[in-house]
Amino acid sequence: MATVLALIVTAVLVLSPSLRVLAEQRKQIAELEAQLAATDQEVLALEDQLARWQDRAFVETQARSRLMFVYPGDITYLVLDDLPDTTAEVNDEVSDQVEVTQANWREALLASYLVAATTQAEVAPEPESTPELLPAPGSETSP
Repeated sequence: MATVLALIVTAVLVLSPSLRVLAEQRKQIAELEAQLAATDQEVLALEDQLARWQDRAFVETQARSRLMFVYPGDITYLVLDDLPDTTAEVNDEVSDQVEVTQANWREALLASYLVAATTQAEVAPEPESTPELLPAPGSETSP
């Protein structure tokens, strides 16, 4: 009886990693099948769109609406701002009281000082050659 129990425990220990891998692979297969189904839907939608673009009337409609193409002799009207004014619906009341903001200028000054004191300025690189000095006007130098 003990040997049968030992064999069952050993079998469970040996097969458990394999079963875990099997479960992970099944999960991955399910995810890939879902991704494949979504891709198939996208392909069908794109094929439908391609079929619509093969229709001359659809292309003409798109050219007229998107690019504002017209046939010679056609008169087009372009209406600007044909949407209702949404700002008229806002009923914000304007206060007749003057409000003063509370700003602590001392803290702002201290913060500015601390930033200026703790940052280091970048040192400009020195020129590689020193320029020759020219004599001042009116001074004579002899070579």
